Amino acid sequence: MRPRQAVKRYAKMFFNTVGIEAMPGAVDELSMISEIMSRSREFRGLLENPLFKRDDREAVMKRLSERLRLSEETVRLIVYLSEQGMITALPELINAVTAIYLDKKKRARALIKTPIDINMRYDERFRATLKSLTGRDVDIEYVVDQSLIGGVLIRVGSTLYDSSIKGQLGLLKDELVKG
Repeated sequence: MRPRQAVKRYAKMFFNTVGIEAMPGAVDELSMISEIMSRSREFRGLLENPLFKRDDREAVMKRLSERLRLSEETVRLIVYLSEQGMITALPELINAVTAIYLDKKKRARALIKTPIDINMRYDERFRATLKSLTGRDVDIEYVVDQSLIGGVLIRVGSTLYDSSIKGQLGLLKDELVKG
């Protein structure tokens, strides 16, 4: 099985095990583990290296779960992913689980890059416009990107809406090259 298919399968399995109501907390727990892996070479090595025994991983995860108050489902998933050699795909799994959750809740997530901070008036307009485009309520994350001269970049799922000046100039260049 290809890693991408495996990630989707594991995400569905985890979602069905945890349930829709507990999913936000479970995603936070997975994100904490991912963050610890990125900061601690030893912890990452324990989870990634096949030479460590399952008992060692379970013992470390049990101690960590007591400190961080992780759910049993999260601990089992981390140990399982480690055993399957899929722990490096944890960030992709977090994205997949989040996408499943948002789909079930009939919500969408948008990333909007702007050259300046957005005030509330524009936020309401963005939400209304994106809701009409997607047919769903939208959770928006704003990122200030100083490299944009003007306009905005909006990513909703895998769709990119580019109204930046750089993007528009690129389109104009393509049209001029075509003739």
